[in-house]
Amino acid sequence: MVRHGETDWNIEKRIQGHIDISLNATGLAQADAAARRLAGQAFDAAYSSDLDRAWQTARVIGQRLDLDVRRTPDLRERHYGILQGLTAEEIATKYPEAYRHYLVRNPQCCFETGESLEDFSARIIAAIESLAAKHPGQNLLLIFHGGVLDVCYRRATGRDLASPRDFPIPNAAFNWLEVGPTGWQLVSWADHRHLTQSLEESPE
Repeated sequence: MVRHGETDWNIEKRIQGHIDISLNATGLAQADAAARRLAGQAFDAAYSSDLDRAWQTARVIGQRLDLDVRRTPDLRERHYGILQGLTAEEIATKYPEAYRHYLVRNPQCCFETGESLEDFSARIIAAIESLAAKHPGQNLLLIFHGGVLDVCYRRATGRDLASPRDFPIPNAAFNWLEVGPTGWQLVSWADHRHLTQSLEESPE
């Protein structure tokens, strides 16, 4: 599982959600670095979120690995409703009540027009378990978003949705998980040795 490369909105700490933001120059370089590191790694199939920042990352990796990457809307980032396009500071000013729910990770809050954490988590888990059932015993390459990886980490480690995120999700890092009939297992997390610069976590 690979998070997309950096976007300008990542730098601004602006919530992207379903808004289609493309990679910046650093993000494209990160995608290329990820592709070079994965060269020689055997994958049986590859899937990507259809949002541009993930799809751009997937195309770079797919071309180098000669993989046909399939666009999969079910792997999209969470829809953040009225919070999309805003920074935390802007949310606190414009939607103080929503900001309170955002800070405590209220699992039921959908921010009026978006997805709740519970619904988002259910969508992602169902999508990945469906892919695992479709490819039993195979190695899959999945390219998507920070929020999706947050759900995957919590599923594999038994962490609840409302607890604070205390684990990194760098752009273009590698996260290895095993998903099958016996459940989810975390193998390796946030491997970004292939990237030449230090990466900070930024909003999804």
